[in-house]
Amino acid sequence: MDNRQPKETQMNSKKWMIGVAVLAVSASLAIAAPHEGGRGHGQGRGMWGEKLAQKLNLTDAQKQQLRDMNQKFREDNKAFFQSFRQTMQEFRAAKEANDTARLDSLKPTIDSQRAQMKQLRDAKEQKFLSILTADQRAQFEALKAQRSERWQKRNPQ
Repeated sequence: MDNRQPKETQMNSKKWMIGVAVLAVSASLAIAAPHEGGRGHGQGRGMWGEKLAQKLNLTDAQKQQLRDMNQKFREDNKAFFQSFRQTMQEFRAAKEANDTARLDSLKPTIDSQRAQMKQLRDAKEQKFLSILTADQRAQFEALKAQRSERWQKRNPQ
């Protein structure tokens, strides 16, 4: 029996979790973030943030608070995100090279960064919730539940 199968399955599971974490942070960073017009990087994210702002019926003042909060979040965590990107580049290179020793050595760093990413995301969400009214918070939680349900249908465990 091949002993690598469970390890490969475990690596794929971790890869999905990391991808989800990156997606979640990217989406949270994009909520109502100002974006320049035109094509290219960030255009879709700004549209997603605007859709959320419309669905929650955010006021102009709330949108500005959110933009300011997003800007501060990006500035405060710039070094961490750079480090995370570097780790993921190393992980992908090690995976392509089938360097299991390197993959094993990156595991603690990836686990630590994943935990830190979750903490950042949770703290950012709490700040976001603090600028919403009770009705908007309820609507946001409902939208989150719908998104989670759709994700579960697409990615059954």
